[in-house]
Amino acid sequence: MKRTMAAAGIVALLIVTASCSRTGEGEGTRAGGKPLVAVEVTPAAAGELVQTIDVVGSLAPKFASDIKSEFTAVVSEVYVTEWVQVAKGQPLAKLDTREGELALESARASLLQAEVGETRATRELERTVKLKEFGLATQQNLDDARTAKDAAAAATAAARAAVRSMETRLEKAVIRAPMDGVVAFRGVSVGDRVENMGGNTAMFRIVDNRLLDLTVTVPSTKGSALRVGLPLEFTTDGVPGRTFRGTVRFINPTVSEADRSVKVVAEVPNSDGALRGGVFVKGHIRIGERTGVLQIPRTALLSWDVERNSGEIFVITGDVAERRAVRTGEVTGESVEIVQGVAAGDKVVTRGGFNLRPGDRVQIAKPEGA
Repeated sequence: MKRTMAAAGIVALLIVTASCSRTGEGEGTRAGGKPLVAVEVTPAAAGELVQTIDVVGSLAPKFASDIKSEFTAVVSEVYVTEWVQVAKGQPLAKLDTREGELALESARASLLQAEVGETRATRELERTVKLKEFGLATQQNLDDARTAKDAAAAATAAARAAVRSMETRLEKAVIRAPMDGVVAFRGVSVGDRVENMGGNTAMFRIVDNRLLDLTVTVPSTKGSALRVGLPLEFTTDGVPGRTFRGTVRFINPTVSEADRSVKVVAEVPNSDGALRGGVFVKGHIRIGERTGVLQIPRTALLSWDVERNSGEIFVITGDVAERRAVRTGEVTGESVEIVQGVAAGDKVVTRGGFNLRPGDRVQIAKPEGA
């Protein structure tokens, strides 16, 4: 009898203990003792989708000029250094003109001599005409006088042209900036000999950074979406924190055989001079936009086959996780278009999804900083 009563007491104690244990389960656990999985969620929402083509490329000045001498000479003066701003027509350097000045003096003397000869021939023609009127000169004399006058006039014209040529040569001895810009390169010093438009080295290189060309390549599969006038936005590590804009101006009509891409050139205004030629940039060409497009964050995708436009996500219904297959569409920034598998308002797991199993209960946590 005592043994029976003791056994009954033990059973009762176990029942009470089990009951207390079930009563003490908190919100952080579920049946079976597995804790709730903390996740962050974002509702799928319909909005505007900006369609873009990602591009990379480099900048170059739209206008630049390599300056060389038009004749062989020695540099006698240099007026500018590198990196300085110059205006169109501003002197950059001067070549030795001593020989040219002597040649100009000689040409002017020849011109004076030719003018004297023309004057003499003109007077002789006038005299011969009068003599012919009185029968004191023959027709042959008159023809010879006219020929001499024409020859003297031609000699004067040739001498005058020679003077102008020498004056032009002396003017070109002063090397001037062909446009407004910055001296990006100076390749001469006083005493250097420069050749007549020869050699691979220019005397100066002037660049105008106020308008730049951005050259990028676009896959040929997206070439049909390109057209002149499309806006382009980009950033560069050289100017952090700023977004720059340009406009597509030229599209190569042929596809590169090397990588099956299309070369595109965009004009980029640079009035404040923040950008420089040679800078590498990353950006996108905006090719269109659509409204009412259902999108979710990229971080919601557990798997993603970009080529097949398929992926998987977790959706929370009540407090239970459901794994779903979805079809994806366009990608813009950190958002992905969902074509099939999710409805507007569905709670999509954006953080903590890799700890979930289908059917797990979850505890929705607030995002950090919220």
